[in-house]
Amino acid sequence: MASIPYRQLFINGEWREPVLRKRIPVINPATEVAFGDIPAGTAEDVDLAVEAARNALTRNRGRDWARAPSAVRAKYLRAIAAKITERKAELAKLEVLDCGKPLDEAAWDMDDVAGCFEYYADLGEGLDAKQKAPVSLPMETFKSYVLKEPIGVVGLITPWNYPLLMAAWKVAPALAAGCTAVLKPSELASVTCLELADICREVGLPAGVLNIITGLGPEAGAPIASHPHVDKVAFTGSSETGKKIMTAAAQLVKPVSLELGGKSPIIIFDDVDIDKAVEWALFGCFWTNGQICSATSRLILHQNIAKEFIDRLVTWAQNIKVSDPLVEGCRLGPVVSEGQYDKIKKFIATAKSEGATILSGGSRPKHLEKGYFIEPTIITDVDTSMQIWREEVFGPVLCVKVFSSEDEAIELANDTHYGLAGAVLSSDRDRCQRVTEAIPAGIIWINCSQPCFCQAPWGGNKRSGFGRELGEWGLENYLAVKQVTEYTSSDPWGWYPSPSKL
Repeated sequence: MASIPYRQLFINGEWREPVLRKRIPVINPATEVAFGDIPAGTAEDVDLAVEAARNALTRNRGRDWARAPSAVRAKYLRAIAAKITERKAELAKLEVLDCGKPLDEAAWDMDDVAGCFEYYADLGEGLDAKQKAPVSLPMETFKSYVLKEPIGVVGLITPWNYPLLMAAWKVAPALAAGCTAVLKPSELASVTCLELADICREVGLPAGVLNIITGLGPEAGAPIASHPHVDKVAFTGSSETGKKIMTAAAQLVKPVSLELGGKSPIIIFDDVDIDKAVEWALFGCFWTNGQICSATSRLILHQNIAKEFIDRLVTWAQNIKVSDPLVEGCRLGPVVSEGQYDKIKKFIATAKSEGATILSGGSRPKHLEKGYFIEPTIITDVDTSMQIWREEVFGPVLCVKVFSSEDEAIELANDTHYGLAGAVLSSDRDRCQRVTEAIPAGIIWINCSQPCFCQAPWGGNKRSGFGRELGEWGLENYLAVKQVTEYTSSDPWGWYPSPSKL
C-alpha cells in the first residue's frame, strides 16, 4: 500500500506540490486519528491543471486525444479498468480507511469502478461509426449531417460517499467522449482518486488528459466552476453547493450537470412479504452508512401492516453489525467525519424536540468508544412539517409515516422539494406501475431499493438537479452536437441578381 503523507497533485501527467504547499489531514473515521495528509490545492494549481488539460485537448490539432480514433481512447480506459481490478484489495482498504464504509461494500465499489471504465470503453469505441449521421432535409440542393464532438475541458467535482466510483462515473464517459478533465474529489475522501492518478501514469495516459486537484471546496472547487477555460462542470454533492456552482457557471454561460440531494420515499403496501420488504427498507436507507443521495429515507407504510412491520424493522435494525469497517461482516461503519456526525446527531435531537419518537438507535453504539458511529436509527410519530421529514440527513436515519390509501401514499411521497429516487413495494404490478408514473423522480425502484447499473441513466428532477449520468446519457453529457450542411448544386443560389446581368 502506498505510503502516507499521501502523494501530490497530479497535473500534466506529473506529481506536483501545491503552489502554496498547504496540506489537509486524512482522518480515519473509525478511530478519529489522522493517518496522513493530502495536498490542498488552490486557484493557482487549478490554473496549471486547466492549462494542461487545454493543451492536451488541442495538441496536434486535437489528433492526440480529442480527435483521435475512439478506439485509441478506449484502449486507455480498458487499461485503467484492468489496473483497478488488479489493485482491488488495496483500493478497497484505502477507501475504508478514508471514508469508513464497510470493506465488503468498498470491494463491491471497486468492481463497479472497473466495470464503469470497461462500459465506457465499449460505448466510446462506437462513436466513430455514428459520426456524420444524415439529417433528412426538404430541399434536394442541400445535404446535412451531425457530428458529435467532445465538449472540451471539463471540471469534475465529486463527493466523499463513493470516492472512486463517483469519480469513475464522470471521468470514464468524459475521456471516452474525447474531453480532457480536471477532477476535484471531496477533501474528506481523496485518497483513492490520487491512486487513480497513479494508475493513469502506469497505463501511459497522455499528459494533461486527466488532472487531479485535491483541496477544499472554496479554494479548489470554486475556481474550477468559475474558470474561463473550463467548458463544462459536472458536480455531485449537496444542493447548497450545487447552487453556488450553477451561479458561478452562469456568469460564463457554461453548461453544468448537477446530481444533488434527495429525500426519497419508499412506499410499502400491505400485500408484501414483510421480511423481504423490511430488508429492502433497511438496505435502502442504511447502505453506505446511510450516506447516499438516493437513500429511501422516508418509509411510507400501509396501516394494515404498520405495527408488525415496524416491530420486525426494529428487530432487524438492532441486529445489524456496527463495527470497525475492516472487521469481517461489518454492515454499518462510521459516518465520514466529525462534522457529519455532529450534523446527524443534531437532526435526531431536533426530531425528538419536535415531538417525534426515536424508536430505535439514535446514539453511539455502546461497544464503540471511538469513531463517528451512529446506530441505525428509526423515527416514528413524524409530522410532514418536521425537519426530519423534509431535509436530507445523509446518515443512517429512517423516518416512518403510515398511510391508508394509494392516493395518500402518493401525496406523501411527493411532499418534497427533491426528485432523485423513489421505491414502491407491492405484489400488485398494476399498482406499482401507477405509483411509478405518479412520482416525479429520476429513478424509481419496484420491489427493491438502491440497485444501480452503469448501463441505466442516473439523475434527478426538481432540487435533486438535472442532467443524467451513466448509460448512453452519461456519454452524451460530454459531447457537443455540430450540424454540418452542404450546398450540393452546381447552380448559383440566385437570391441576388448578378450585377453582370443587370
